[in-house]
Amino acid sequence: EAFAKALLTDAAISASEAQAEAFWALREGIPAAQRAKGAAVQHDISVPAEQMPEFIEFASSAIEAEWPGTQTFCFGHLGDGNVHFHVVAPTDAVRGEWESREGKAISRRVHDLVTQWSGSISAEHGIGQLKRDELERLGDPVALDLMRRIKAALDPAGLLNPGKLVTLAPRPSKP
Repeated sequence: EAFAKALLTDAAISASEAQAEAFWALREGIPAAQRAKGAAVQHDISVPAEQMPEFIEFASSAIEAEWPGTQTFCFGHLGDGNVHFHVVAPTDAVRGEWESREGKAISRRVHDLVTQWSGSISAEHGIGQLKRDELERLGDPVALDLMRRIKAALDPAGLLNPGKLVTLAPRPSKP
């Protein structure tokens, strides 16, 4: 199907269990290879699968232009629309300092791009505390209100996993 839609031009399919294991070893080695390149701001995002190649090209170009010296590093579940979209720091960046200084702005930009492409700022790893504010900023107000109502009905005292997905009260609008 991916070939028929021109989403793929080449592929390798394992012919044996040993080859399948070798493919998985390659896949599992990707995060270590990225870490070896240096500091990175990591994103677990999704966009419609049929738009994935164009999104990666567009978003990578935008990020690399706005943050000179960075390099995007994309891998994962491309066929189902999920991708680990990592932005690797310039080679002279100090690990820890660079992420603290640039991370929030980079993530905000990546999430804006994902939203423009009808995607989601969270794919396989969920929202949690790290993306909660971005969900508040970019999420559908009706869906967020429904989430708050369900949370209030099931946990009126806010004791269960407080502040992980939504706050019980809507946040004030930001200018």
